[in-house]
Amino acid sequence: MEAYKTFALVYDLFMNEVPYTKWVEYIEKIWEKFNCSPKLMAELGCGTGNLTTLFAKKGIDMIGIDISADMLSIAREKAIANNVDILYLLQDMQEFELYGTVDCIISLCDSLNYILDEEGLLNTFKWVNSYLNPKGLFIFDINTEYKYKYILGDNIFAENYEEASYIWDNFYDEEEAINEYCLTFFIKEEDTGLYKKYEELHYEKMYSTDTITKLIENAGLELLAIYDAYTFELPKEDSERIFFVAREKGKS
Repeated sequence: MEAYKTFALVYDLFMNEVPYTKWVEYIEKIWEKFNCSPKLMAELGCGTGNLTTLFAKKGIDMIGIDISADMLSIAREKAIANNVDILYLLQDMQEFELYGTVDCIISLCDSLNYILDEEGLLNTFKWVNSYLNPKGLFIFDINTEYKYKYILGDNIFAENYEEASYIWDNFYDEEEAINEYCLTFFIKEEDTGLYKKYEELHYEKMYSTDTITKLIENAGLELLAIYDAYTFELPKEDSERIFFVAREKGKS
């Protein structure tokens, strides 16, 4: 079952409570703190383009990268509807290619947790380092072990709308540090009014802050800060999401 194929159709419906504007404001505060004023920026794992669109509307030239053609199709429609020009690239973030360097690269909404091994994550960090302008920032978030064990765990979530419903079944394997999401959708078909069932499997990997720190340094980046999400405080034992800020420290 291909992840983010069916989910792309209803992603924005079920993610309607995600505070995208709050995320943008937080990223802007990080820029201010570290003296970054990006004119050209790339987002890894951009999905349906909610964040790329918001940043583009602020006058930043945006590049969105995602592995799902279905998600990018919706993102392109969103760009047209908002009258913004965004370059969307269908690529795997573990081996992405840009046409030149950028001032900042972001990856939010736990996109990097979808990389399931350290080698793949290191490759991503190395490509980030290659495509950042001198002193450019790399800002990303990850889900924590606390979230996988105590919030998601072996829990089941469900939500129901007129257009669609879903059942979200979780299983966290502590030994492998892998969270499995089994998503079952019931999507209303326009022509018949009947609901069709779809299923997708998603996997996310938990990485410790020590592992992330090591990989950032091995990629040649400089780690600037680790924050509890949406704050400038150190992560806590019950932090569910952590933000990392790294910087290109000078290419040899």
